[in-house]
Amino acid sequence: MTSSSTSHFSLSCFSPSNLHFSSQTKPPKPVKQRVITGTISEKPPISPPEKPSKHPIRNIPGDYGLPLIGAWKDRQDYFYNQGTDEFFKSRIQKYQSTVFRTNMPPGPFISSNPNVVALLDGKSFPALFDTDKVEKRDVFTGTFMPSTDLTGGYRILSYLDPSEPNHAKLKKLVFFLLSYRRDHVLPEFHASYTDMFEALEAEIAANGKASVSGPNDAAAFNFLARAFYGVNPNDTKLGPDGPTIIALWVLFQLHPIISLGLPRLIEDPLLHTFSLPSFLIKAGYNRLYDFFFENSAQILDHAENTLGLARDEACHNLLFATCFNTFGGMKIFFPSLLKLVGGAGPKLHLDLAREIRMPLMKSVVYEALRIEPPVPAQYAKAKKDFVVESHDAAFAIKEGEMLYGYQPLATKDPKIFDRAEEFIPDRFVGEEGEKLLKHVLWSNGPETESPSVENKQCAGKEFVVLIGRLLLVELFLRYDSFEIDGTTDVVTSLKRASF
Repeated sequence: MTSSSTSHFSLSCFSPSNLHFSSQTKPPKPVKQRVITGTISEKPPISPPEKPSKHPIRNIPGDYGLPLIGAWKDRQDYFYNQGTDEFFKSRIQKYQSTVFRTNMPPGPFISSNPNVVALLDGKSFPALFDTDKVEKRDVFTGTFMPSTDLTGGYRILSYLDPSEPNHAKLKKLVFFLLSYRRDHVLPEFHASYTDMFEALEAEIAANGKASVSGPNDAAAFNFLARAFYGVNPNDTKLGPDGPTIIALWVLFQLHPIISLGLPRLIEDPLLHTFSLPSFLIKAGYNRLYDFFFENSAQILDHAENTLGLARDEACHNLLFATCFNTFGGMKIFFPSLLKLVGGAGPKLHLDLAREIRMPLMKSVVYEALRIEPPVPAQYAKAKKDFVVESHDAAFAIKEGEMLYGYQPLATKDPKIFDRAEEFIPDRFVGEEGEKLLKHVLWSNGPETESPSVENKQCAGKEFVVLIGRLLLVELFLRYDSFEIDGTTDVVTSLKRASF
């Protein structure tokens, strides 16, 4: 116990910061260490009084246009006329401000109010994490919320604000999931990704190239199922269909805010104007639910007997945390990590192969999470009036206004990071490099802070960093170097380890 009002509990035995693998040896057995922690406060902390801004208050530039038409026009720019990055950069240039008003997709007729205040620099963006000032209720996917029919009729943890009673219970359930079978994480990761690399080798031998996406999806789902639930999906009724069902289920939730590259006249009315009916994915979702319910009895016992959760609600949350949050993150992050490392060239590969247990590996993972965060968008709703600052101005936010942040701009802020657009593998090495970690925000909070039941920081923050490092460990214990198409996830060669 640290004080009368706060207690800390250990959630895992694995430690990203203590992951030391020699390129001359096999991965050691996990060593139990207290690293992933959560904090439970019996009394909410008292917020310090807000310091007055050193900048004069400026009116927030930008506007929302005419009802319906303004939101529709911004949606066309966002998806088709400009694309995401140019959509924001052009408006930063137009308004000479990284804070401005705009509409965010989907707009009509899915979102009742698409109006947001965009926070697009490294200084203003963290306001989205301050739960003293902002509310996180039902804003996980932005200005709309998918039907709860897609999640068993429940509002899942990701949509709950920390002030809601079930938030603490469900976040503790995720903490328990991460710790329950922790000793299985390293060996199951090694087994699953050995299978992936063998599949890539066979494909390259046959066709001269191999896409990472399919093999990575299979390895990621198999790893999570085997590590956390003790079962190989291929030995169950679910079989190898998990990743395909998950992809369709996620599409039904996120189609209003993504593009599939279809012609505009087909895609915009089909995906961005009306919600797809949830009954079309119900049979597939039920297969996923049955898989988790049948293989998580002891976790559900803990949810019911210790946390006071209904087994059904707990199971839907386990499914979401595993398939949407974790598998979805691995599906995006791992190909991105391989693309960035592959494109950095042989010198980095040689350094990593020789130095896989050293700080360079840790820095590479942080840099990949900085430059291509798996979840780029962040939303929150102001629950009181407050002032947000950019680097050179201050802006008055009114209670009830929706705030939006596009993380790739905030984490590539040139006023914080030198050569901000470049992938610099050793950016976070050394004392000065470590000081920059507070500006790495991929986890819904700064990298220097920890998830707790009182915030919305990713419960699996340390787990994601760990498995990112494990991927590099498996890669460079097996290979000296590899080549990858810098614009895709297609690997064209794998050079076997020679030392």
